[in-house]
Amino acid sequence: MSAISAPTVNDVLFDKIAAMGHEQVVFCHDEKTGLRAIIAIHNTVLGPALGGTRMWQYASDADAILDALRLSEGMTYKAAVAGLNLGGGKAVILGDPRKDKSEAFFRRYGKFVDSLGGKYITAEDVGTSKMDMEYIAMETEHVSGLPEHKGGSGDPSPVTAYGVFMGVKASAKKVYGNDNLSGKKVMVQGAGNVGRYLIDNLMKEGAVVYVSDIFEDQIQKVTSAHPSVKVIAPADVYSVDMDIYAPCALGATLNDETIPQLRCAIVAGGANNQLKDTDKHMRMLMDRGILYAPDFVINAGGLINVYSELEGYNRQNALSKTEHIYDQTLAIFEAAQNEGISTLEASVRIARRRIEAIANIKTRW
Repeated sequence: MSAISAPTVNDVLFDKIAAMGHEQVVFCHDEKTGLRAIIAIHNTVLGPALGGTRMWQYASDADAILDALRLSEGMTYKAAVAGLNLGGGKAVILGDPRKDKSEAFFRRYGKFVDSLGGKYITAEDVGTSKMDMEYIAMETEHVSGLPEHKGGSGDPSPVTAYGVFMGVKASAKKVYGNDNLSGKKVMVQGAGNVGRYLIDNLMKEGAVVYVSDIFEDQIQKVTSAHPSVKVIAPADVYSVDMDIYAPCALGATLNDETIPQLRCAIVAGGANNQLKDTDKHMRMLMDRGILYAPDFVINAGGLINVYSELEGYNRQNALSKTEHIYDQTLAIFEAAQNEGISTLEASVRIARRRIEAIANIKTRW
């Protein structure tokens, strides 16, 4: 993936977009509802760009733009590696997801999505919910992940978490020689939907689980279901004595400050864009002998789930397809070892080869 710094007022935004290979970036603004959003479409060779809409309080507009660019690029590779006929896109809405929502707000956003004519299909993501998707669907048909009573597939988080779990097990197989997680110490950072479902899977397998989150109500949901899970303060996450670090919150948690603190053999989690500087921080993990399971490979379950919805949804089929993440992750580890490259580079190469092959036989969506 591209190592690129956040754009500033002195940068030429088109240069950033071109460097990462994006086809289109749409800035959405509506004064009456207060909506401010960015829709980034990275690549549509394989099909329409599908990716969730994230709502977050960004420190700056530049940070929001960078997040949209990096997330949409990751979606391209995620779909390609998973073998899906989808392109990569992502949207971010600037705002507080706990305060700034309304029906009109998301219906106006739905109109922006609809204006793209199906080139971008949205879905639930960090800071957005099934109810938000219902509002969006009032204005466009280009939305997935709707509640089951609306004909959709419901919450994709259990499937996303199952894919991450498969990636964790594959990583354990590579490092320890078997994929049994019983007794393995796993630090799950982020107790949102994906993190909680991942913890459910880990606990069933007998793992020793630690959890951390900035929101106390999320922590309480975990400890109510699993009293033996140990709560770790956010500042202490990286120095915990653990076997596996599973970041499941926002990205960029692997950086200059945190990597030297890590006391683990494996990084495998559900968060997107875990490496703040992709090339530099991938190298730091490799220098420390820490195996990295590329995020867009092992968190593809959610995308597989919503893609299955477009085909005619069946939850068991979605789970069965997601189970292949185990073999795909092992194949990436083997390719990285054989080619003498990072696991991240190995996965990107696999994705790009598929995109280039299909580009030769079809026009863009």
